[in-house]
Amino acid sequence: YQHDVNQKALAQALDGVVESVVNRVGVDLNTASPALLTYVAGIGPKLAERIVAYRDEHGPFANRKAVRQVTGLGPKAFEQAAGFLRVRDGDEPLDVSAIHPESYAVAYKVLKQVKLEPTAPMEEREAKLTALQKAQPLAQLATALGTGEPTLADIFEQLVRPGRDPRADLPAPILRSDVLSMDDLTPGLQLEGTVRNVVDFGIFIDIGVKQDGLLHRSQIPHGQ
Repeated sequence: YQHDVNQKALAQALDGVVESVVNRVGVDLNTASPALLTYVAGIGPKLAERIVAYRDEHGPFANRKAVRQVTGLGPKAFEQAAGFLRVRDGDEPLDVSAIHPESYAVAYKVLKQVKLEPTAPMEEREAKLTALQKAQPLAQLATALGTGEPTLADIFEQLVRPGRDPRADLPAPILRSDVLSMDDLTPGLQLEGTVRNVVDFGIFIDIGVKQDGLLHRSQIPHGQ
């Protein structure tokens, strides 16, 4: 339990997890709290408070660039933060993606090559952009567009699935349809489940029988 561990170490670990999620998932500029905005690169506690205060006074931000109007948020801070900020239903469709504004010009050039709008259906974007990558090597296309290969690869990924939460790609536990109650369990049976709680002596796991099972600490595979 949390009160049993070193509180400073726990706080650092939790902060690290939140930062990693912010880096991968991003933060909705029009709904995020000051506490969450603080985890975005280039935005400290005071600036986070100013952003929310500006939003409360002037209404939702229409695009990423609009946040530049907040007092204290200069060009450098915007450069650091922009890639992690998301604006949904704004006037710039690419603001919902992880593409940095500095790369918007390249992104629009890619879309122009396949005659697509950024608001085109996901299936159409995926089909045409996949075909473009097959027709022309990524390195060659990057050179033609004047950008780096890793940057272009990220742009392709975001154009196909803008704003996609990477957690959705993780496989969900597959519960056995023939195991519905405790009576269906037998010695040696292997099951998948969802971790519900972690304690000193093991892990409680939901395996679909209405009562969590305990995986004792002595049975937890090391290095996995």
